[in-house]
Amino acid sequence: MIGKLDLYRIFKEVAFQKSISKAAEQLYLTQSAVSQAILKLEKELDIILFYRTTKGVTLTTEGTLLYEHVNSAMNLLTMAEDKILESKKLLTGVLNIGVGDTISRYFLLPYLEEFYTKYPGIKLNIINGTTIEICDFMKEGKADVGICNLPIQDTKFRFIPCKEVRDIFVCGEKYKHITAEPISLEQLISMPLIFLEKNSNSRKYVEQYIKDQGHQLSPDFELGSHELLLEFAKINLGIACVTKEFSEHYLKNGILHEIQLTEEIPRRNIGICYSKMFPLSRATKTFIQIIDPTTML
Repeated sequence: MIGKLDLYRIFKEVAFQKSISKAAEQLYLTQSAVSQAILKLEKELDIILFYRTTKGVTLTTEGTLLYEHVNSAMNLLTMAEDKILESKKLLTGVLNIGVGDTISRYFLLPYLEEFYTKYPGIKLNIINGTTIEICDFMKEGKADVGICNLPIQDTKFRFIPCKEVRDIFVCGEKYKHITAEPISLEQLISMPLIFLEKNSNSRKYVEQYIKDQGHQLSPDFELGSHELLLEFAKINLGIACVTKEFSEHYLKNGILHEIQLTEEIPRRNIGICYSKMFPLSRATKTFIQIIDPTTML
């Protein structure tokens, strides 16, 4: 079939022009080359496609049937090529982004706004989930790129750290007295603790650090969102483990208070994550470079 595409293209032009010489002129071919192509196609299909006359050519019944299908097929191919060109120019397409609510709100929104302003023809499909869920989305091809809590221990992905963040502990007025001076992890874990649920990557990071220091974590509350951590701490239900950069409103306005630790939790990163298994689309590459212009893809 692929070998016949040029023959069909020549056949379509001859049928449209109703003349071998005019078709040759439009195709920048010799009349002999066009005639030979038609003869070859007739031989391969074992039918007569044209009636030849001194005034030109006209389609036979079989030729008319073939022309209807060839014309439709060629138009579809042309449309497909146009769509590809539009996609390459970022005039159309879909970009599937995996991201959680908190990172979306406190980190990603300005980049989404910039991308959409520059490329309004690209539909942004935001897929919500935890870091672990986002990685699964990318493995399944449902998400083109993820914006996640790092680190992620999975060799199937590439990572680009973008924003350094700190995990801290905060409290409401009831526990404000313990913020006067740094406390140890041992003192901290004896208090009522509020953490994200276990499948959260940031929870795993802090929990592993506490374990490495020889302590066992047993939270009193395990919640599904960062906002709930802040609100539970606000009404004095315990000490919440939160991301400092995403809690500035509560801290600056004195709604919550940071508890200093004698053993500060090492900083980590928010970053871009994408699968090694799938090639990046032009839209994905452009989006990544809007977030991190230094990235070479």
